[in-house]
Amino acid sequence: MVTAVTSFGRSGLYDWLVQRFTAIVLAAYTVLIVAFIAMQSNLDYATWVEFHRQTWMRIFSLLCVLSVIAHSWIGLWGVLTDYITTRMIGGSAVALRVSILGLFVVVAFAFVVWAVEILWGF
Repeated sequence: MVTAVTSFGRSGLYDWLVQRFTAIVLAAYTVLIVAFIAMQSNLDYATWVEFHRQTWMRIFSLLCVLSVIAHSWIGLWGVLTDYITTRMIGGSAVALRVSILGLFVVVAFAFVVWAVEILWGF
């Protein structure tokens, strides 16, 4: 069993539940956006901006960004711990796994900062 500080949760069950919850958030966001676009007869930039200026939509969009980060972290961790192993690629597996996850953290942090800037204009 692989346990490390790079695991998102305390257990596999916790990670599984987080991934299912984030999938529901992402699906709901997708349905909302598709429904909004489908219901607009004349969708223009002003309508789109007004829709996204509402506080509840900003919060939901930020929740969606955080859900993408959590969902992809768990998925990436699972793939890396399954396929980047000492048995498969040798002694550098742990360093490679940690490097990839470290790069993910940097990129994810940049995406969250960027999303906050876009959504809230800080």
